[in-house]
Amino acid sequence: MTAELKVGIACHPGLRDHYISQGDLTRLGTIAEISFADFEAPGDPWGQIPVVPELDDRLAEFASDKDVLLVFHGAPRVTSRVFAAAPNLRLVGDIEGDRFAGRIDVAAARAAGVLVVDTTHASSWPVAEWALALMLIGLRQNARFREIIAGHDMSQSEYRTRPPGRELTGKTVGLIGFGHIGWRLREFLAPFECPIIAYDPYAPRELADAQRVDFASLATVMGRDVVVCLAPATPHTTGMIGEAELALLREGAVFVNVSRGSVVDVRALIARAQQGDTWFGLDAHDPEPLAVDSPLRGMSNVFLSAHIAGVTVEAQPRFFALMVDELERLSAGIEPRAQITDRVVAGRGN
Repeated sequence: MTAELKVGIACHPGLRDHYISQGDLTRLGTIAEISFADFEAPGDPWGQIPVVPELDDRLAEFASDKDVLLVFHGAPRVTSRVFAAAPNLRLVGDIEGDRFAGRIDVAAARAAGVLVVDTTHASSWPVAEWALALMLIGLRQNARFREIIAGHDMSQSEYRTRPPGRELTGKTVGLIGFGHIGWRLREFLAPFECPIIAYDPYAPRELADAQRVDFASLATVMGRDVVVCLAPATPHTTGMIGEAELALLREGAVFVNVSRGSVVDVRALIARAQQGDTWFGLDAHDPEPLAVDSPLRGMSNVFLSAHIAGVTVEAQPRFFALMVDELERLSAGIEPRAQITDRVVAGRGN
């Protein structure tokens, strides 16, 4: 059988086996001829990848005869130089980085007629799971039970006769951002019969009927029973949730952040938490790691985790598995699902 596609994969050699399972590699091998190139490009994998001329040339040479170029951690930025050197390219894909990062020049790809596909949403499954967990922890006010972990004797009678914990079922949930994680979280919330209101200026309004959600302003969303921040870090979202927005949290509300710490003004967050009438589940922080002397660490109404929502054994190989799914679609004449479109680019805030 002659391979239909020539696929090149550029990445850090030390991470290849962590992300690419043999089973998915075999699956891709049934439709493609696969080759690898080792790169250790500098730069923040979650931000803009700088262009290094020497690496730019190497990547262009590697891609020159390829139909598909896949990149992830360690790979250089895919530039117009690469597209000019690879006339057969049909698709360039980012396996894992950040859907709002800068590893691919999308404008140059569009000019070259090349599809851009990004499967970094593979972590939406565990992030949505952890968001749900933090919602439940907040409603049950579990952060106050840290005294049990510390070895203190606590009478259970108060919690049985005057239980502070509340149930999620029937609570109205506000989502700040409604992308892949929001879609997944909506599925998880279905058994709880929670009305969902989302703030996302970039989400197609057709999703309201398709996903059974309503859209509203940020102020409206902040006033729900449970509020979950899923907004990406962009120039437009930095500090988007500040003192005025946090003041809208109702007494007893739960605020969860599993996206990026920079979306929430940390001083305003600390001040709001210090009022003690709301509950917080925070996985993302600004800066990271959370400062040792941060007041948030000692608050009994704050549950903290170390930005681990998307980090699971199952998620790591899923990034490549989803990309193989996309290439199977491409090979069958079907459009890839996770394309970087003009709407997605607009959401980046570039």
